Amino acid sequence: MFGPKFLDNEEVEFTLWAPYQSEVFLLINGNKYKMEKDEKGYFTATVKAKEGDKYSFLTNKGEIPDPASRYQPEGVHGKSQLVSLQYNWDSKDVKIDPKNLIIYEIHVGTFTKEGTFYSAIEKFDYLVDLGVTAVEVMPVFQFPGKKDWGYDGVYLYAVQNSYGGPYAFMKFTDEAHKRGLSVILDVVYNHVGPEGNYMTILGPYFSSRYKTPWGLTFNFDDAYSDEVRKFVLENVRFWLEIFHVDGLRLDAVHAIYDFSPKHILEEISEIAHSLGKFVIAESDLNDPKIIRKECGYNIDAQWVDDFHHSIHAYITGEKNGYYSDYGSLDDIVKAYTDVFVYDGKYSNFRKKTHGMPVGNLDACKFVVYIQNHDQVGNRGNGERISLLVDKESYKIASALYILSPFIPMIFMGEEYYEKNPFLFFSDFSDPTLIKGVREGRLRENGQTIDPQSDEAFEKSKLSWNIDIEILEYYKKLINIRKEFGNKCSRNVKVNKGENWLSIVMEKIMLLVSFANTELVSPAKGNLILSTTNFPAKVGKGQKITVNKGVGVYLI
Repeated sequence: MFGPKFLDNEEVEFTLWAPYQSEVFLLINGNKYKMEKDEKGYFTATVKAKEGDKYSFLTNKGEIPDPASRYQPEGVHGKSQLVSLQYNWDSKDVKIDPKNLIIYEIHVGTFTKEGTFYSAIEKFDYLVDLGVTAVEVMPVFQFPGKKDWGYDGVYLYAVQNSYGGPYAFMKFTDEAHKRGLSVILDVVYNHVGPEGNYMTILGPYFSSRYKTPWGLTFNFDDAYSDEVRKFVLENVRFWLEIFHVDGLRLDAVHAIYDFSPKHILEEISEIAHSLGKFVIAESDLNDPKIIRKECGYNIDAQWVDDFHHSIHAYITGEKNGYYSDYGSLDDIVKAYTDVFVYDGKYSNFRKKTHGMPVGNLDACKFVVYIQNHDQVGNRGNGERISLLVDKESYKIASALYILSPFIPMIFMGEEYYEKNPFLFFSDFSDPTLIKGVREGRLRENGQTIDPQSDEAFEKSKLSWNIDIEILEYYKKLINIRKEFGNKCSRNVKVNKGENWLSIVMEKIMLLVSFANTELVSPAKGNLILSTTNFPAKVGKGQKITVNKGVGVYLI
């Protein structure tokens, strides 16, 4: 319903939803066509046009691009360009199996030196060798300039021009599928960025009831919301059907406000599941309603910040901000056994009771990590864990999440001990926005490197200086998970002592010492991986003295 549609007779039908406008003209190839308006505020025009033609709309506020543009080669303020999105696929979609899902999160612009989809493809064989099964791509909606995390995107249907545009993304997905890698796309439906958003002059795309810290939020439940919901739901289908992505990661669903009888998240999951696709949500609510099938939204999985915070706070000793709620071995134990550390418990940081128990939901409803773009990038200096803890602690943290029963997600470069930071960066042209971003990042995050600078962007690119020891360690962890892992089953027993943990699952046991200590093995097992001096065999109830590290046993 939205944007250009190629017809059989070398014509293109243009559709624009603009109920605020009394008349709109289509400008293309030097011609001006008056568009017809219907009772719901849709303007249409059908004209002779072809691939590559550039066009725009003339409104009472001036000339604007198409908010449903498929390509913005000149950026967020430039003309839209016609692309038919006809692509000769050479592969089949890769259906996501949560039991075998190992995610690798990338930011296209910093994953390689060139920062394009084509250069990222060159790393696919490396990812296959690593053992991951899915690539999660940070948002690719067209954003201002050439460098941004992607959460300032304003054209939901247009692939970022500096990454290579729509056909490059299709090639990226096609090549991933050839290697058996599924592709998960990070999409943003809680807000749109502040620069290049022309939808405000067209109609009530955005809510007057709710606000987000990042920008205007979509109108999902007020007057005219039917058409706004269609705009977003059609976008869901667009990425899954036209671009063949295998799953979506929904950004910050706690900032998606909807009091309709059927929540927009439930409709998103219904569309995805009808196409055999997978949906992951990011939420800080610790609310299992998001992933419950009964009396919930039936999203397939959600991120678990509690798991990250528990491990990070314990191994780094950090107590600032939200880490003030964490920092004990008890938190790690609870994260393993109950998923949410705060599941109806009072949070001193939030100054209120937070979360709900997950009940009997299985482990593959939850995605865990020790690093991601937020947890690294929202630090003032963008430091990765490789700069915050010693190598043995790094190995412990890696084993704790990769061998957990939950779905693990690796943040690009983590697997080889990347030490370059991942900073926040942007490329706005509006002086007021630039000033606000600079001051805000300094005040709220302590980022001293100018986020608008090329320095922030260039420093954030992966170095690809591979630490072979860590890379081989990650490969071994992934192989153990694939062969012996407790995938999806929350049948886990965790014991703790002074500076140590034991974690017993169905086939493997982790003995973890956070300092040189004596610990007690709760089961009999044979060693299959050790980072220090764990014995080759242990018996049930056996006391062993070990150095700081982790031992993985087959039981």
